[in-house]
Amino acid sequence: MSMDKPPQNDHILADENIGRLLWKLSIPATVGMLVMATYGLVDAIFVGRGVGPLGIGGIAIVFPIQLATMAIGHMIGMGGASIISRSLGAGDTERAERTLGNVAALAIGISAVIMLLAFPLADRLLKLFGATEGLLPYAHAYFMVILWGTPFRAFTMANNNIIRSEGRARVAMTTMLVSAGINIVLDPIFIFGLDMGVKGAALATVIAMGCATAFVAVYFVGGFSGLTLRLRAFALKADIVRETFAIGAASFVRMVSGSVVVVILNRNLGAYGGDIAVAAYGAIHRLVHFAFMPMLGFAQALQPVAGFNYGAKRYAKAKEALRFASVRSTIIGLVAYVLLMVFAEPMMKVFGNNPELIRVGVPMLRIVIAVFPLVAFQLMGASLLQAHGRALSAFILSLSRQILILIPLILILGPIHGVNGIAVAFPISDLAAAAIAAVLMVAEVRYLNRMQAAEDC
Repeated sequence: MSMDKPPQNDHILADENIGRLLWKLSIPATVGMLVMATYGLVDAIFVGRGVGPLGIGGIAIVFPIQLATMAIGHMIGMGGASIISRSLGAGDTERAERTLGNVAALAIGISAVIMLLAFPLADRLLKLFGATEGLLPYAHAYFMVILWGTPFRAFTMANNNIIRSEGRARVAMTTMLVSAGINIVLDPIFIFGLDMGVKGAALATVIAMGCATAFVAVYFVGGFSGLTLRLRAFALKADIVRETFAIGAASFVRMVSGSVVVVILNRNLGAYGGDIAVAAYGAIHRLVHFAFMPMLGFAQALQPVAGFNYGAKRYAKAKEALRFASVRSTIIGLVAYVLLMVFAEPMMKVFGNNPELIRVGVPMLRIVIAVFPLVAFQLMGASLLQAHGRALSAFILSLSRQILILIPLILILGPIHGVNGIAVAFPISDLAAAAIAAVLMVAEVRYLNRMQAAEDC
């Protein structure tokens, strides 16, 4: 696909047809996110068939650590994307390019420090994150390789958000296609052909992420973007850094709280269901994550469109974008819910035919996704609030589901009802978070109505 420069005087995000624009941005974003989700899904499938359920459990233990490093890239990228989309809407290209450089510097610097600190603490971290004696060898082997990809992952995630803020969703999609394609090809070679087991799955992922990083760097340095990544823009500017962290904090909290949830889940599932319950949730998480991606694609499309129109004071267009994205993402969530409910057993069997994995995993999957379509409200609310620079409201929304609701429910219901009680915590927290998101979105829409009325006077 072509990476030719967009016209500067007729920006793609200025398209008057909001529905067409959101489809144009959401389809490649969705495809890209689905492709990205295949990282974990393909790894789990190949590991499950090549190593067994304990291999799946081992990479499930490492996942929250990966998620925490991904959260840093996503935080920096989402915060920077909000600044860039509003700057482009206001015609301030210089501030947009300075933000781009700051995003790159922050992503590389912070992730590299985390990687270097994690190596000597590997076994302590893995045990803290729920590794049992049975799972520790698999988790350690995977972790010691996957750590090398930390800077690649953070840089690519951060800058893919920036690419989307330009309205270049197809380029962001291509980045992930390149990476996932390489990962899918290398997984069977390393796991089966070279008999590397979980180490092979990790090595395939690191190489694939390195290739994605190279693709993103060429895009920005080679003049294919409407923005140019210049070395002098790496010098951190205090106001940009503060705003990036403030706005991106909601994304960071959402992903890190997800990491904390997985740690607590792994520890409680191990206590009440053993290693097989940890492995079952590891498989379930990858299935649900894959189903979640199309909704996230709409949320990522909404962010630059809402931010651009808000910056350009086109408030009616911002509201139209919210309505369009919310309805479509809810429908997508409903379709995913039906498919997961109906085909729960064959989907679990993709990870291997272990009878215990199927026995524990199928009912757990059906409980976890009981109100899955309502997740769309959480995503649209967070995306709109971030796009408008509402850092505090977005932060509250992100904090509510995982930290304030889900974790306490896991800790309360687990000792009472075991594995099923832990699973029930998910639909309850999704229902509560959807209600909070609806309240915050209504308040934001009312604000847009007031702003629109003031502009019309």
